[in-house]
This record gives sequence, structure tokens and C-alpha cells, in this order.
Amino acid sequence: MPTPHQKTRVLRFRAIWVPRLRHAFVFVAKVGFPRSQPNRVPQISLLGPGILATAALLVVLSGCKPVGPDYQRPVYVTPPIYKETGASNVTVPPPPPPAGGGWQPASPSDGMLKGKWWEIYNDPQLNKLEERIAAVNQGLHQALETYLAAREQVKIARSAFSPTLTAGPGFSHDKISAHRPLIVPGDNGVITQYNDLTLEGQASWEPDFWGQIRRTVESSRAAAQASNADMANVELSLESEMAEDYFNLRGLDLQKQLLDKDIEDLTNQLDLTKRRLAGGIGTESDVAQAQTQLDTTRAQLIDVGVARAEYEHAVGSIADYKLPYFSIPPTPLALEPDAAKPDSDLPKVPLGVPSQLLQRRPDIAAAERRAAQANAQIGVAVSAFYPTISLTGGGGFESTHGGTWIQGPSSLWSLGAQATQLLLDGGKRRAVTNQARDQFEASASGYKGVVFLAFNEVEDKLSDLRILEQEEMAERAAVADAQHSLDISNKRYKGGATTYLEVLTAEATLIQNQRTQATLRSRRYASSIELIRSLGGGWDASQIPK
Repeated sequence: MPTPHQKTRVLRFRAIWVPRLRHAFVFVAKVGFPRSQPNRVPQISLLGPGILATAALLVVLSGCKPVGPDYQRPVYVTPPIYKETGASNVTVPPPPPPAGGGWQPASPSDGMLKGKWWEIYNDPQLNKLEERIAAVNQGLHQALETYLAAREQVKIARSAFSPTLTAGPGFSHDKISAHRPLIVPGDNGVITQYNDLTLEGQASWEPDFWGQIRRTVESSRAAAQASNADMANVELSLESEMAEDYFNLRGLDLQKQLLDKDIEDLTNQLDLTKRRLAGGIGTESDVAQAQTQLDTTRAQLIDVGVARAEYEHAVGSIADYKLPYFSIPPTPLALEPDAAKPDSDLPKVPLGVPSQLLQRRPDIAAAERRAAQANAQIGVAVSAFYPTISLTGGGGFESTHGGTWIQGPSSLWSLGAQATQLLLDGGKRRAVTNQARDQFEASASGYKGVVFLAFNEVEDKLSDLRILEQEEMAERAAVADAQHSLDISNKRYKGGATTYLEVLTAEATLIQNQRTQATLRSRRYASSIELIRSLGGGWDASQIPK
């Protein structure tokens, strides 16, 4: 029996048939030399055309087209126009040029919102709050870190293209049993203890013959792009929520301004009823009614303060301010547009054409990228039907003494290749492939569903703006009528032609209509912001990293 110094590495050959490639064999050889004969030159022999032909075949195979279907974006036919475009603050693009016309329209995206969309409201306080979100908001930071993690997954997937290398020294002191089987009796010269010093490196590589790695990278890249679009969607939601809360707060400031004026008028009315009572021409009932109306209006003013504080807290939380030290000074909205103040009315919102919505909404882009991710997984599943081919190699030095460790005669090396084909798995691969196809169909349907809901949302916000504008115009007339009715009732009361109940009713009607008008003003601002969000803000799909 050979001693450890006489162990010889075995030369083995293997022939592997590559499916679907006619007359193609990959020949595998493991080569080496006897450790007990360090001066012997190792011999290499291959069955077949030789090393160069085998290497050429591997190169050709590694460039094969990946298995599985190439991605095609799910088809969604967009409507040619939007239905609800009657609001005055919505800019509708011109109609397409006539057939055979001699002019061409400018780029449809020229008039679209870009970047800091909130600047169209010309509000410095809002600009300051919005620009703070990107730097401090923790929800957005969480979405950013999620995207960065997904981007690293792409690098992890790409690492499979490269071979893996390991290296390291080793030392052992071994003793062989003197009572081991097949020992030669009387052989006292056998060495039973020895040192084994090694310094070896190993390399392995699985060429991407069938595209499994390429499809995995494709899937990971699409997932990272979807995560980037998710981050943009979070940012857009935070920006729009900030603007909506801010303008709701300013709408409450408008209500407070109106109620303060009403309280001043009601205080004067109470003084009037008291003077009339003192003069003998009024009644205690008039004074009590005037006092009740004044107290009721003061209670309404307090209630406005409660809602305003909540909106102020919401704004401060989104901008990550320390709430005990954060406040927004009263900035009432303009009750009616003023030609001398461009920012006293709603800004114009460029609508664009419906087909642009597919590129402008980050949630649509995220759903489309997830469909691409699911499609790539089909290729990953299909690649399991093909053999797994791996190439290995190793080399280094080995000796029993440190003085001869790192020397040419102590060198060793080996090369090898192996192909493994799964023959029977109980239908698992077919089920996994069918599952991947079903998941792609589900993702494609999900993408179409997101698009459908997006168009529905845009139409909702357009109709909200159109109807609220009409309602505000009607309410403005109602306020004017209520003010005229109160003026008449005051004159009649002062002239003794009616009781204070008529004045009280007219005052209550005016206050209610004024608050309704202020509420409609806030709702129009909120609807314009929601429309911008529905259109994707200033974002478009070109911002997704490639």
C-alpha cells in the first residue's frame, strides 16, 4: 500500500453530451502528478478534438441567447382625450395636426410640470416646507434605503458572472495507525508520523450557457427600478400631502378671518340691542338672542383653531420639525381672485395628453417594472431544464518540510469540468415554470389595473375642479345675497319694522355661506394638488436609473 508520500493523483476523463447541440461533446480531464515523484512532468490527454476545440465550444456556448421569453411591455390602449376638462385652471393641449398638415406640434412634454411642481403656487412658505422633505423626512429616507438595497441586489446577481477564487495555507501533523489494515509485518521502516504543509488556491466558474444569470440580473435590475419608482411615489405623496395640508390650514385661516369680522359685527349688534333695551324700544329677548349668536360664533372660531392646530402638526411632522417650536403664521387664502395679485387664484395646471400618463406616474412605472421582473423569472425557471456546467481549477504547493515548501517540485495543480443534468424531479421544474408564467400574467394584469385606476383618478380630479369652480361661483352669489338680506334686516330692525329674530336669521345665513365659500376655496386648492399628484407631479419615467 502506498505511503502518504507515494499518493498519486488520478487522471480521469469524462465525456458530456450537450443537449440540442449536434455532434458536440465537452471532454473533462483531471490531471496531476505523483506526489512521490516531484520531478515527473504531468501528462495531459483528452478524448476528442483537444483543449482548443473544447475552449472554443465553451466560449460559443457562453454567448448563447438566454432561454425564456424576451420582455414585451403589456399593451394598454390609452384614450385619445380626457373627458372632464372644463375647469378654467386646467390647460388642455391643442388638438393633433390635421392629416397632411404642414406644421408639427412642439414636444408634448414642453408644457408639462417638471421638478418642483409646487412652485406654480408662488408661495415662499410652501416652497421652504417642500424643499425640506427630501433632506429630513424619515419615510422618504426609508424608501431610499430600500431602493439602495435593491440596487445592491443587482450587483449580487452580476457577481455570478465571475469565477470564485479561494486561497489559504494549511498545516497538519499526522500519525498513521500501526495496526491499520493490510500492514506488512516486520516493516519497521514505515513512517507513521509526518507534517503536511500546504498553500493552495481553488477557482470555480459556472458559465452562463443558458442565460440563467443574465435573466437573474435582468430580474434584479427591474426590481431595483421598481423600487426607485416606489421611492418617487412616496416622495410625490409626501409633497402633495404637504401642499394639501398647508392650503387646508390657509383655508382655515380664511375662515378665522371671516369669523373674526363676524364677531366684531355681532358685538356691535349686541351693543345696539342693549342700547335699544335701555332706551325702552328693545326687549330682553333681543339682547339674549344677540348674545347667543355672538357666543355661538365664538365657539365656531375655537373649533376652527382645533382643526388648524392639527394641520399645523401634520405639516410640521412631514417636514420633521420639532413641534413644540414649530408654527406657521396666519396666512389666509384670498376669498376671491384679485387681478393685482397673481397668486390670489389657482394656478394653471398643464394637463398633457392621456398617453403621457403612462410615463409620468411613478406607480405605473413601478407596476410595469415588476411585470418585467416577473418575465425575467420565467427564463430563470426555464434554465433549470438545462444542465449545470461548472469549471474548476486549483493549484499550490505542498511539502513535509518548510524549507522545500515554496519550490517548483512542490507545486501541484488540477483542472476539471463537470456537467449535471437533473433527470427526474416529479414535475417540479415544469410547475415552477408554469408558476413563473402565471405570476407574469398576474403582474401584467396588475399593471393594466394600475393604469386604469390612474385614468379614473385623473378624471375624478378634473371633474372635482370643474364642479367645485361652478359651486364656488354659485356660493359667491349666495354670500352677496345673504349680505344684502342682512343689510335690509338691520335697516328694518333699526327702524322698528321687524324683530331681532329676522336680523338673527340673516346673520346666521351669512356666516354659514361665508364659511361654505371659504371651504370651497380650500377644496379647490386641494383638488388642484390632487390633480397634479394624479398626473405624476414633475416626475417622468426617464428619471429611473438604467
